[in-house]
Amino acid sequence: MPMEERLIQRLESAVTRLEALSTAGFRSGGSIATGDDVEVLDPSIIAFDDLRSQFLGKVLSAAEMIGGLVLDITKIVEEAFSAQRELLIKIKETKKPDNSGLAEFLKPLNDVIVKATKMTEGRGSDFFNHLKSAADSLSALAWIAYTGKDCGMSMPIAYVEESWQMAEFYSNKILVEFKSKDPNHVEWAKALKELYLPGLRDYVKSHYPLGPVWSATGKTAVSALSKGPSPSAPAPPAPPPASLLSSESPQASSSCPKQGMSAVFDEINSGKPVTSGLRKVTDDMKTKNRADRTGVVNAGEKEARVTAPSVSKTGPPKLELQMGRKWVVENQVGEKNLVIDDCDTKQSVYVYGCKGSVLQIKGKVNNITIDKCTKMGVVFAGVVAACEVVNCNGVEVQCQGSAPTISVDNTNGCQLYLNKDSLEGSITTAKSSEINVLVPGAGPDDDWGEHALPQQYAHVYKDGHFVTTPVSHSGA
Repeated sequence: MPMEERLIQRLESAVTRLEALSTAGFRSGGSIATGDDVEVLDPSIIAFDDLRSQFLGKVLSAAEMIGGLVLDITKIVEEAFSAQRELLIKIKETKKPDNSGLAEFLKPLNDVIVKATKMTEGRGSDFFNHLKSAADSLSALAWIAYTGKDCGMSMPIAYVEESWQMAEFYSNKILVEFKSKDPNHVEWAKALKELYLPGLRDYVKSHYPLGPVWSATGKTAVSALSKGPSPSAPAPPAPPPASLLSSESPQASSSCPKQGMSAVFDEINSGKPVTSGLRKVTDDMKTKNRADRTGVVNAGEKEARVTAPSVSKTGPPKLELQMGRKWVVENQVGEKNLVIDDCDTKQSVYVYGCKGSVLQIKGKVNNITIDKCTKMGVVFAGVVAACEVVNCNGVEVQCQGSAPTISVDNTNGCQLYLNKDSLEGSITTAKSSEINVLVPGAGPDDDWGEHALPQQYAHVYKDGHFVTTPVSHSGA
């Protein structure tokens, strides 16, 4: 829809509200009317409509210029905001529910978010970054599930800001990829960010800084949504596992059974004989004494060895806190929503052997090591000491806070996204190639600046010692 038509619709909507105010007014005692009147009279609903018109309209306009999957996912974003609008209206006439009632109340919004997430499954699309940034951004709408300081969520304003950080990882990739290719994609990515920052954040700050305000005398959550199924109707489906109320990381470390060397040491410390249960090797079991082993490999046996399926040497996937000090993330493959949110500056994070995954570290930690990972993305809030990338191939690292030192060693292909707070830190590289550093522009609307770190050096013997300088290429 052209921008002019959206403006006309917005003006017509404003006129309708003014007419309703002049004829309907407020109920006795100054209370706001219920039902359809809430939608017309309540300032928070009017402000939410303005939010959708001003910010969501820009995202839709840019998506219409692009079309295809980008337009499809943007329409789902629009659908999610519409679902939240309906919930905001119902909250004003609904009693505050318990956790199970809240999950059922929020199910219409959760269903839309699940639909968006399903569009990101698989990586066959050329617009995967668009799909992920849009789908991940919808988690910001879960601010509506905040019920108090003991609910396990951040305050609504902070929750919106934190939720956008994960989506920004993919949004920044769009800005870099299409910076000189197609301005419509750049406009879409910028408009999507503005929808949440400052759009949704400022809306929540103005109207719901302490969370939704439920009715003290309204209906219960379930009856507010529906009158209930008829006796002959089938039972409703169970809510999806990815609930808006889930504040835990996808893989809780405390509930994971001990594996690998941790299990070995526990067995040693148990007091049992270390050799109990082991089988003895007798002389007739040794290869040199077996008659059926001649030491000659025939053609059939050789072919069988070649065609036999190889057994993976990688261990089981892990995401756990060890000894209260070290977060271990190992052997994660294709996991796009790994999260560490309960961490502090005394802990370290070690990421090993992961492929095609994305890890978000929401708190500041002492140091981070990324080792032997491929196509891995890591987003972290900040480090006290250093972030190290070792023996990796095609990784992307985004620092959203301060990082005194970032080192890249024996790595091919590394994209570093720095925050303004981390520009004063040092970057050390060794035996690495294709290292690009992206820094924010001077202004909030300026494009990111991309800098390629030199990987070739010239050494000249001068005044009794070698002088080393990086080699720059003109690109000619």
